[in-house]
Formats: sequence, structure tokens, C-alpha cells
Amino acid sequence: MSELHIRPERPGDEDAIHALTARAFETMPFSSGTEPAIIRALRGSGNLALSLVAEQDGRVVGHVAFSPVRIGDVSDGWFGLGPISVMPELQRHGIGKLLIREGLDRLKERNAKGCALIGDPDVYRSSGFTSDGALVYEGVDAKYVQWIAFSDEEPRGHLTFAPAFDVKTP
Repeated sequence: MSELHIRPERPGDEDAIHALTARAFETMPFSSGTEPAIIRALRGSGNLALSLVAEQDGRVVGHVAFSPVRIGDVSDGWFGLGPISVMPELQRHGIGKLLIREGLDRLKERNAKGCALIGDPDVYRSSGFTSDGALVYEGVDAKYVQWIAFSDEEPRGHLTFAPAFDVKTP
């Protein structure tokens, strides 16, 4: 595999990110197919707080989005991870983990309090995410509602993502 470069999204990356996201999620049984539209809606609403791409041989092969979230009454300093996408033929090669690590490092540099997500604990545990049942998302088993804190402040309450996540199936 040739060298991988992780960088912030630039103008002109939008269509490549959209296509990558659609392709990465098209065979996922849990996907509703809304992931590309969610990213466009986050970008359009100004809620795409951090968008990183993994580039290899001049093409976008991975992407991760971070957007502000609310936890209970706290709406400052916490971010949600996702969607995250990697080209299907390059999945399970560590690209997603590199995108996550770089994104979390950049959030820490911004003095973020932490990051939350909904996902498979077996996938995200190695990146430092945990679930203790104190952070909840309606209709989702608590083990899938995960977080990582950048200080001693642990999240408690209901997790609310940006309105862009309410995009309906295309």
C-alpha cells in the first residue's frame, strides 16, 4: 500500500466524499443509506466541525466527520464522530483508526471536552471509547452509545446529534 496522507477536507472534496461514503455503506446491514446526505447536511448547516480525509495516490479513500452534540443540557465542547467511511477494499487496514486518532487529537487541540458515537464497541474500544450506560440515546442499546472524555468530566444524560442526522432515507 502506498503512503497514506490524512488532511482536512478541502473545497472540491465534496463529491469524492459523497461517493466514498455511499460506497462504504452500501453493503452495511445497519445502514439506511442516508450517510452521504448527512455529511452534506452537516456541511450545509455549518455543523461539520471537523472533516478529515485519508488520501492515497491522489484519491480520497477514507473520511471522518465530527459535529457538535448535546449531552443532557450541555451543548458546548462535546462532538459526535460519524459518519466514518473507508473504501471497502481498504477496510480493516487501519485507515479508519488513523482517521479517528487524528480527529480526536485535533479536537483535543481545540479544547473539546470529548467525543461520543453510536457504534460497535468491538470496533471503537481500541480507540479509547467506552460505554457505561450513563450516556443514552433513545432506542439504542446502551452498549452502542460510547464516549471518550479528554478530561475528568464524564458525560451523563441523553445524547443529541445535530439535526442533519434526521435526514430521511433517499
